[in-house]
Amino acid sequence: MSNPASTENKSIISIEHLVKTFETKNGPITALNDINLDIKEGEIFGIIGMSGAGKSTLVRCINLLEKPTEGKITFDGMDLVSLSDNDLNQARKSMGMIFQQFNLLMQRNALGNVLFPLEISSVPKDKAVEKAKELLKLVDLEDRMYSYPKQLSGGQKQRVAIARALATNPKVLLCDEATSALDPKTTRSILSLLKEINQKLGITIIVITHEMKVIEEICTRVAIIDESKIAEIGDVKDIFTHPKSPAANRLVYPEGEKIPENFDESTHYLRIIFDGRSSYEPILANMILDCNETVNIFYANSRNIDGNAVGEIVIQLPNDAQRAEKIKNYLEGKGINIEVFDNFTDREEGDINA
Repeated sequence: MSNPASTENKSIISIEHLVKTFETKNGPITALNDINLDIKEGEIFGIIGMSGAGKSTLVRCINLLEKPTEGKITFDGMDLVSLSDNDLNQARKSMGMIFQQFNLLMQRNALGNVLFPLEISSVPKDKAVEKAKELLKLVDLEDRMYSYPKQLSGGQKQRVAIARALATNPKVLLCDEATSALDPKTTRSILSLLKEINQKLGITIIVITHEMKVIEEICTRVAIIDESKIAEIGDVKDIFTHPKSPAANRLVYPEGEKIPENFDESTHYLRIIFDGRSSYEPILANMILDCNETVNIFYANSRNIDGNAVGEIVIQLPNDAQRAEKIKNYLEGKGINIEVFDNFTDREEGDINA
């Protein structure tokens, strides 16, 4: 099945003015404050924030495991808040969910875990077994279907959890910190699997995480949640290239932009902005060869997102005006977005805008 997001822009989840307040012995605590989101059918959408920002509460509100204090949640045309308990349970079958700790049934093998939601849904046993085996094949675990969770690695457990979440043919897959307990190599394999599922089945995937690397690896759009509010929302490459909010800057540049001790305020600098060019295009190498100029890289922060380079590189320009102009003209002639500035601290304060 093709990805619906490529052909239409229909919203599958709309969140309007969502508020969630918890009553505590020390008074009410607002976990979510006026959240507004529109998630398109078939896309991979990221929700990112630091610990305590409210992102896990938000995902539990999306499927109404937590009932909102105020606001509206529309899923596939249904107002979830107004549904009866029976209708809400039916709607939840269209929302699969995977968790950080897998939540597998330890007394059941992989096949038995995937069968569990099908048994609850009263699917005939022969059809349920056939479907469970197909799903285990989809997640590349058909050779481990009779293994128990204690016999599986973390990545294999998460694959079983993904297969189980797909058993009820969901339209949306909610992933709450699904890779946080995994090593980097396994994380990449799970994210690759999720992307494959999105492309093959057209399932909308919502990724909740505190890791920007997860967002850049798999998501097309992202919402940044900070102190219970949406701080920024947009295409992943746009936020990486031009983060606008303090929360986005902290996530994109987690260690800040450190100015080297040998910074010379009299030197001219040029910022090369990568906003979606092929990551395989050797821009700097070609510039050095064509202009016959070596350059000092003063700062770099670029990432490969779906084969595209996103981010920036700041180089030191030659002091000779003609040589500096030659570099600028070369880059502009290649259609590369650049800006020249003299004081790096001005750029940090936002005076230099792309």
